[in-house]
Parts: sequence; structure tokens; C-alpha cells
Amino acid sequence: MAVERLAQAPGNLELVLTDLRTEPLEALARKLPAGRATVQRLDLFDDDALRALVDGASLVLLGAGPYIRTSGPVIEACLAARVPYLDFDDDVESTEHALTVDQKAKAAGIPIYVGCGASPGMSNVMAVDAAGDLDTVDMIDLCWLVGDERPNVGRAVLEHLLHISAGDCVTWEDGHRVVHETFVETGRVPILAGQPDVLLYETAHPEPVTLPRRYPDAQRIRCVGGLDPAPLNGLARGMGLAAQQGRMTAAEAVDFIEDIVKGGLGSGTGWRNAFRGMTAQVRRKDSTAGELAKFVATSAVKYVYPYRGGLLARVYGTKDGKPAVSTRRTAMSTGRAFNNMGGVTGTATAAFAVLALEEAGTRAGAFAPEDWADPASFYRALEKVGVPRHEIVETVH
Repeated sequence: MAVERLAQAPGNLELVLTDLRTEPLEALARKLPAGRATVQRLDLFDDDALRALVDGASLVLLGAGPYIRTSGPVIEACLAARVPYLDFDDDVESTEHALTVDQKAKAAGIPIYVGCGASPGMSNVMAVDAAGDLDTVDMIDLCWLVGDERPNVGRAVLEHLLHISAGDCVTWEDGHRVVHETFVETGRVPILAGQPDVLLYETAHPEPVTLPRRYPDAQRIRCVGGLDPAPLNGLARGMGLAAQQGRMTAAEAVDFIEDIVKGGLGSGTGWRNAFRGMTAQVRRKDSTAGELAKFVATSAVKYVYPYRGGLLARVYGTKDGKPAVSTRRTAMSTGRAFNNMGGVTGTATAAFAVLALEEAGTRAGAFAPEDWADPASFYRALEKVGVPRHEIVETVH
């Protein structure tokens, strides 16, 4: 989606698409205007090939995940070649590592733009937009909901889901950095227009790590997210805990989830751990036994739920000396922009890339989205990659 959207942007960009497997890229390139994109095979862990490829580019956009494995070598290649870099990293560890190269990036005279997708990325910009309505910022909630995308879910996404559904969650609480257990604390938010508030879980995401640099006086900054239908949260939690506690390896857990989302039967061990997570969710009253029974029954016949998803940023603070709340939410989309995870992530990434190219040569260092992407400019960039203005973001009252 990022490639398709970039191909629509003004300026006739020349796109070089690379991967270990070129067949999907060749099919994608054929869908674009003639001559817009070329395809090359690349192993990004081949340092010489990687540096030869990025040399002379106007911008390198890394879309290969999981970023905890891939961003390091590509950033190093960009620093050596003095070429701007942009990614949509959603892992805390690799985000923090990217930000440590700030001085190296300044010495190289290039920007390193990290976390430029949906969440993080567009969610950060929406938070800055909402905070602009207030005089002071006390709390920020960054919220995401991903709908049922079976069977079109890649392994990198599943690895990330496993990573954020169990274990440590770095967050911002009482004005300082703390560590919680991920997928334990919850919150209900109006993330779907015209529908009841949705229960979401605190997750290990980069926003609470980067945003305190801009809002150091905030008492709480957290990211909450979840999956629809609700039992998928329990399944993810069960598999994450199974891998964390050694009942399955991480690879086995990902294999099981991938098999299930693609309509397979899965393993007995996998199902035991999945049901452990889903029934625990029912005991917590996060979902009901009826929802779980429906999910199991419909999954058996490969039923896919209508997609429900989106982003929301809510900021609590004061205005004119009184308590106030400001909220931004992705608008209902009639096209492909925000009606699936690939759509919102790829479209946002394309807009960030357009903005980065427009502002080429204006900054050097390592940046999270809130450090450099002005909300109004970002929304205009979304329009330039084909999103109607009324389908970008709305204020929630």
C-alpha cells in the first residue's frame, strides 16, 4: 500500500523495490504507471549489497520487519552513504536504538525518521494535533484497534503481536518511565464512530517512550490497543504467555497463529494455550462466554468478521485554567486508506515519505514523528497520496 500510494504522489518519484523474493514485487510494479518502479533482489543482511543499493537514493524506506532484527543494518548503511532513512518501526527496542544514532545522523547531515506508520506514526501526529487545543497536557492515550484480517496476516505481524502481548511494557506514569506487564491494564475508548466504547489493552509500543520527550510534564502517556473480535485478544495473550513461560517456542507460537488465521487446524498444544488465554479473558469479564463460543464456532467454518478498526488519540489537560479533553480519531473510510491495517499503515507511511522528501535538507538527526511532522502538513501529505480530506481525521466531542 505504501508503494501504491507513493506512486500517486506528485513529482513522478522513481521507486526501487527490493526484497529477498522478487515475484510479489514484480506483480506490484506491473500495477503501477509504466516506468515508475524497478525491482531488485536484496538480502538486507548483505552489507556490501545493501550499501551499494542505498548509495545515491533520495530516501530509503524500510518496510521489512520485524524491526528488532532489520532496522539496525539499514540505518548503518544509510549513515555510511549519507542517505535519509524512514521506517514504520513499532518495536520499542529498535526505536530506542534508532534514536541513539542522533549525533551520528547529525554528523552525516541526514535525518533518521523512525516510527512513521499508523501506530506509532499517525497516532503521534494526532496526539500533537489534539494537544494543540489545550494549554497544558496531563495525560495522553494513544489507541489502536485492528479488525479481522484473516487470512491475510504476515509472519512479521504475528511476531510483533507475540512480542507485545506478554512481557514488559515500558510506559509513562506519574511523570516518569515505568515498566508494566503488557496486555494487563485496560481502557475503554470511543474508537469506532457511532458504536459503544471498545475495551483495549495497554501494549508495549513506542509512543509512551518517545512522546515524553515532547511532553515531559505529562503525568501519564500510554498506548492501548486490541483486536476485533475480542476473543482474538485472549488468543494472542495466551500464545504470548506460552512463549514467555516456555510452554512453546516463539517460532511454534507464530506457526500456530499463522496456521489458524489461514484456516488450518493448529496443534493441540497451541489450542490449549490459546484457550487458556481466551478463558482468562472471560473470567476477567473482558469478553463473554457467548463471544468466545461464537468465535470458535464461526472460525471452524472460516467466517471472517466485518472489519472494525481505527486510531484514536485523546489528550487530557487544561484550557483557560479549567480541565479539558481533546480527541482526534481516524474518520470512516470509503476507500482502502483506513479500512485495514495495511491500508492505514501504508498510506500513513507514504504521506510521511512525501513530507520527508518535500523537506529534504532541512534537518539532521534521529526523529520520532512528533519531533518533525507538523499535523497540518502531514494531513496535506495524506491528501497528496490520495486520501480525501474528510476521510483523514475527525475531532471527537
